[in-house]
Amino acid sequence: MNTKQSRRKFIANKVISVFYVFCMALPLFSQEHSRGKIAIPDLKGYITLKCDFHIHTVFSDGAVWPTERIDEAYYEGIDAIAITDHIETGNRYQLTNQLKVDSRNIAHDIAAAHAKNKGIILIRGGEITRDMPPGHSNAIFLSNVDELVKPDYMDAYRAAKSQNAFIIWNHPGWVCHQPDTTLWWPVHTQLLEQGMMHGIEVANGGTREYSPEAHRWCLEKKLTMIGSTDAHAPMQKQIDFASMKHRTMTLVFVRDATPEDIYDALKERRTAIYHEKYVIGEEKYLKELFENALEWKVTKGATWCSNEILITFNNKSDLTFYLKPASHDPKIVYLRNMVGLFTIEPKSEQTLKVYLLDDIKGGDVNLIVENFLVQPNTGMKYTVKIEN
Repeated sequence: MNTKQSRRKFIANKVISVFYVFCMALPLFSQEHSRGKIAIPDLKGYITLKCDFHIHTVFSDGAVWPTERIDEAYYEGIDAIAITDHIETGNRYQLTNQLKVDSRNIAHDIAAAHAKNKGIILIRGGEITRDMPPGHSNAIFLSNVDELVKPDYMDAYRAAKSQNAFIIWNHPGWVCHQPDTTLWWPVHTQLLEQGMMHGIEVANGGTREYSPEAHRWCLEKKLTMIGSTDAHAPMQKQIDFASMKHRTMTLVFVRDATPEDIYDALKERRTAIYHEKYVIGEEKYLKELFENALEWKVTKGATWCSNEILITFNNKSDLTFYLKPASHDPKIVYLRNMVGLFTIEPKSEQTLKVYLLDDIKGGDVNLIVENFLVQPNTGMKYTVKIEN
């Protein structure tokens, strides 16, 4: 090879090396973005935390390093996460052998310092992964995940209970476990009665599943409603952020943004779920979210139409509201010729026209907030009072 050829090869190799270093640095460049925000209102006396209690990493069957789960939460505006790798299965054995550590606490331990630096509350957890019944359950607020490694699943639940863990039945209607119908099994009654079930995953982002059965069980059996991503892949592959989508999350209403207050709120069932376009929860919480997210004023309409009243809604939140008329006085006319739902988009203003007939002076505008589910597949009723 002559000198000129050698020089060309040297330059080519340098270009390739620089390009390789540039590509490797791209994730570092992306980490310069500021922390995301999700505008969901607080409630009276409570702070609304955005939480995801069901996430996997490379230490079970996920495809993401633990610290990346922290970065995802930071950039999306999530306040708290629990890493819940499968206790029984996955890539853990190969990876922990390479790292000379044989513990199911490793994903949490790797992520802990980064979470503290980013201001993300990180909760230690693990997923008890068994066939149905009982199915899969997350135990969070653990002190040592390794102690849940038991041949008998009831012993695993007892070990979680001994650590005062909060235990969640995951995706009860998952088709791989219950393909025909979603059932409550006798073993679930046993777990509940023995204090080894505290919540149910009503919405799962991984399966894109909302479970009306789980919603009903939570209301009937006084269990906490949970919504989670069940993320295995990187979050940007699971969620279309470019289309303004968001991860499935649990809204936890806490007095202070601490792990202890999250635990107390979960025990006291102070949660709602934000899943796709839906907010799911007890009516007392959803009503206050509605009222704190929206401001509205009632004014008279056009001067030539003396019976026209305008309700102007101002949405201060990142929530969307889908409204339709409920039963009401026929002398109060609104949304009569509507095609679809009356929609109030995030950070927007929308005006609803109301007509008062037969010289009545006012009354109730009864609405159903179609995407605020207070009962299984049932939207929340809300009334706006007006006067002419």
